[in-house]
Amino acid sequence: MTRARVLLLNAALGPLDYRVPHGTEVEPGSIVVAPLGPRQLLGVAWEPDRMPSDAEVGDNRLRNLLAVADVPPLRAPLRRLVEWTADYYLASPASVLRMCLASTSALEGARTVTEYRVTGEVPPRLTPQREQALERIADRQGLIRELATIADVSDAVIRGLVKSGAIEAVEVDIDSPFVPPDPDHAAPTLNPGQSEAAAALVAAVADHRFEPTLLDGVTGSGKTEVYFEAVAEAIRQGRQTLVLLPEIALTEPFLKRFHDRFGVEPVAWHSGLRSTQRRRAWRAIAEGRALVTVGARSALFLPYANLGLIVVDEAHETSFKQEEGVHYHARDVAVMRGKFEQCPVILASATPAIETRQQVALGRYAELKLPDRYGPAEMPHIAAIDLIAEPPERGRWLAPRLVTALTETLDRREQSLLFLNRRGYAPLTLCRTCGHRFQCPNCTAWMVEHRLTRRLACHHCGHVEPVPRACPECKGEDTLVACGPGVERIADEVALLFPEAKTAVVTSDTIWSPAKAAEFVGRMEAGDIDIVVGTQLVTKGYHFPNLTLVGVVDADLGLEGGDLRAAERTFQQIRQVSGRAGRGEKPGRVLIQTHSPQAQVMQALITGDAETFYAAETEARREAGAPPFGRYAAIVVSSEDQPCALEIARLVGRTAPKVDGMHVYGPAPAPLAMLRGRHRYRLLVHARRALDVQDVIREWLGALEWPAKARVTVDVDPYNFL
Repeated sequence: MTRARVLLLNAALGPLDYRVPHGTEVEPGSIVVAPLGPRQLLGVAWEPDRMPSDAEVGDNRLRNLLAVADVPPLRAPLRRLVEWTADYYLASPASVLRMCLASTSALEGARTVTEYRVTGEVPPRLTPQREQALERIADRQGLIRELATIADVSDAVIRGLVKSGAIEAVEVDIDSPFVPPDPDHAAPTLNPGQSEAAAALVAAVADHRFEPTLLDGVTGSGKTEVYFEAVAEAIRQGRQTLVLLPEIALTEPFLKRFHDRFGVEPVAWHSGLRSTQRRRAWRAIAEGRALVTVGARSALFLPYANLGLIVVDEAHETSFKQEEGVHYHARDVAVMRGKFEQCPVILASATPAIETRQQVALGRYAELKLPDRYGPAEMPHIAAIDLIAEPPERGRWLAPRLVTALTETLDRREQSLLFLNRRGYAPLTLCRTCGHRFQCPNCTAWMVEHRLTRRLACHHCGHVEPVPRACPECKGEDTLVACGPGVERIADEVALLFPEAKTAVVTSDTIWSPAKAAEFVGRMEAGDIDIVVGTQLVTKGYHFPNLTLVGVVDADLGLEGGDLRAAERTFQQIRQVSGRAGRGEKPGRVLIQTHSPQAQVMQALITGDAETFYAAETEARREAGAPPFGRYAAIVVSSEDQPCALEIARLVGRTAPKVDGMHVYGPAPAPLAMLRGRHRYRLLVHARRALDVQDVIREWLGALEWPAKARVTVDVDPYNFL
């Protein structure tokens, strides 16, 4: 190649042509450094016929490429995925490509880093904190900051242990190879149903064929053990596996289960990694040395050298939908990556999304069912508590029957879980004298009181401020009152009712890293926690055999707001959290507090009749032409200048094309009319399934112009209607 078409990591630019210097080899997929004015930008060489340029430039006007990175080129299947994702989600190819090159340090040469480990020497002065640090670090190795986090001590304690010789420094090659997993390390004993499902998945991996499969198993049925057999087959073939998890907090429990099965941990990929860990993982994945990667949705765009299997665990989870930047859904993009790579894709879930179930009904996805729990464990008994007939005591949030059940569970030395999907102490704080409410200065949202940190926080933009002593409006002291419950308030009630019980609050505020998740799991397994009070973070992935009671504090909460998927999401969430009970030999029990026990979703949960619920929900979607039977796309116009945002939103609405089978609603103020200081207006496009709505929107918006201070974003297949 004497010239190369390069897609730069700049969303404002299209592909540009460069001259390839003599003696330099560039092929499609090569990662290059290219000049742009006085700057140097990263980019990837692309096939000219797949990435047309706006202007053809003669050879004599081309600038030379500056360098080619010493890493494998991005393979054709990944380049096709970049093109498809950009086209489907109406994003710039550069924005998608940036996710593939998520570790720029991986493109540099070899490097080392200083880490620290315990030597076994006992320091002369063994304080309680030093003893705790040495005990918790054990055989782990890492940076001083990491060891301090693991040990829950200050950096100074670790530095003191280094000086005393109890901890030593070691120079580590940050690209050191990962130990390959052993597919025969601890092969499980599967029951007949599991063996049959595993055999089908193993066959798909062995045949190197693209086949999306829904692995639909009740909670506790052993779905992980089943798809681990497919992972083992991919390892035997020397091919790579990607396992996607919806939450970073689930990574640590998964790593432990994987280690028990395969003898080593897989390669992890998530936002909690430091840059050197990301570099090592990225290079090992690109070179094919990392055989199994487990990660959050961003792991989907890594440059796997030889991908043989993709697993999407908890595939129904809405957190697989990216809400910032490129608005992709990892479940759907995973299926497309499997298609481009010609490898099987497993969607594992106890409560599959209606979109996935419809693909099975159409014959596009295969389905494997695991209807029973593994071993002696049985599904928990589920009952509703009618809050109108059995209200909690005044000023309390737990009904008498749930309190009695908690007492009985504590008496049996078993563990309980109280679920409420609302962080903080209370969703609203107001002044009882003048009625003043605390609102976020950047968003149209109320500030949420967090008593553990003594802060008011906005859960949309992250703004925090201390709780004032006096009302800022009327200046009255001791007049502020918390309205409604959050998990912290429920934890306070539990502490009043059961002062001897050991309670843990589990939310994204307390479990923000895999290390914190591991600490929580360790305490649960050691019996150091009697009652867990948590949000949706504890509804999935955890296996605690001694947890026998689940109480859903407010089952109606998820049904508020008029969301298209509200009933389905409520069913999934409560069914998942119910599945935490009775996973061992002890029977489980679930009590659901609701004001509407006769509602269809509540009856489905109580009776366990998921099929009738899904059939009714599916039919309602079909009649409304809603997904998966129709298409939605949200267009959000935002600006710090409210008149500007309104003017551009009206322009977008006025120029909406008249297309058969497509309707445009709005503009109207978004439910969150201001977010992070930007005023927002929303239009909703509703189209029939067969219409290529992306082409219509691309042509429609492409003909418009708006000032730089306004921003127009498109969310294809939206999940968040705020």
